[in-house]
Amino acid sequence: MRQDPWLNTSVHIVESRQSRPNLPSDGCPFCVGGLEAKEPYEIKSFVNRWPAMPDDRCEVVLYTSDHDSSLAELSTSNVKKIVDLWANRTNALMSRGDVQNVLIFENRGREVGATIDHPHGQIYAFDHVPERTKKRIDNSWQPDSDSTRRFIEKDGWAAWVTYAPIYPVSIEIAPVKRIADLTTMSETDRIAFAEILRDVLQRLDRLYASKTPYMMWINQQPKKYSTGWFNIEIISPWREKDITRFIAAAEVATGEYFNPLNPEDLAKTLRSLNS
Repeated sequence: MRQDPWLNTSVHIVESRQSRPNLPSDGCPFCVGGLEAKEPYEIKSFVNRWPAMPDDRCEVVLYTSDHDSSLAELSTSNVKKIVDLWANRTNALMSRGDVQNVLIFENRGREVGATIDHPHGQIYAFDHVPERTKKRIDNSWQPDSDSTRRFIEKDGWAAWVTYAPIYPVSIEIAPVKRIADLTTMSETDRIAFAEILRDVLQRLDRLYASKTPYMMWINQQPKKYSTGWFNIEIISPWREKDITRFIAAAEVATGEYFNPLNPEDLAKTLRSLNS
């Protein structure tokens, strides 16, 4: 890993990933019978054959064998099974001496860089705690309680549009009372988490009456920390259906961003999109 000498930005140079398949035309490797799924399955995880980091610290999670489905379209019970798998993999990876932080994430849609359309996510196990993760914990991150930005409150969980979003759609989900990570989450909380996650993703698809592209990741407490607060972030670059808001030169140059959507207005719309 390299550090920018002036900005201290971390960059992993991973030349091997230049060879990974992009939208393969010779069959989906995640469908049953494909390269990574020789046998029938409901959900599964495996080591990524095109890892961004070494030592088997990158994994793929297949949500379903149905190529045309999505996380939002699965039943609550199936999403709960995925939550359980995430928890099991978090526990296994965090038990390793060379792992400090486990990041679970998904890129859905070609607009955000997905190279395979089949519904899946990934897990990266870092041998350090990334700077952004440190900042959020050190700055005492906690759920936003502003009622104009919250659009779901249910069973001890909340979802809201973020106060200062870089992207047009920026949502966070968290338990109202602090939970450190998936491994310490009760069975009741896992079910409630599966329900609210599914609800948020369904509203996101209803927002533009389409499978909205998004990036989603789970923030969990790293090793040697005691105040981390479990949460999920979901962002979409769409400012309208099929219209992507790109991060442009002035924003990259200054680190200051210009978002065309008002967060409170978006929250009001998402509030109205309940099933």
